[in-house]
Amino acid sequence: QVQLVESGGGLVQSGGSLKLSCAASGRTISNYVMAWFRQAPGKERQFVAAINWSGGVTSYADSVKGRFTISRDNAKNTEYLQMNNLKPDDTATYYCVVRREPFLSVNYPRPTYYNYWGQGTQVTVSS
Repeated sequence: QVQLVESGGGLVQSGGSLKLSCAASGRTISNYVMAWFRQAPGKERQFVAAINWSGGVTSYADSVKGRFTISRDNAKNTEYLQMNNLKPDDTATYYCVVRREPFLSVNYPRPTYYNYWGQGTQVTVSS
């Protein structure tokens, strides 16, 4: 079993930056795909970014491409999401997720693809 705990959320002005962290425990996640999803009130969960086991392959939603960067530190069992130039539309609860496979498949943007979810961290961007 894998437990995921997100941190780093908060309130920031439009144009600002935040860095989210996700600490995994229970077992090593160095061989697993990790990703971030977000959910705004009244909306479905939305794929944000994913990263393969080594960190060598990443993928982003079009809405965050060029502004967000996903990364991981397998030695620390942790993944990160650096968010720059934040916009009010980025306001949501952000979730860290893990898939028990090393490589990104065609299903990686689907929430149902992932085996483990964190509790989420709130990000609020004011205009």
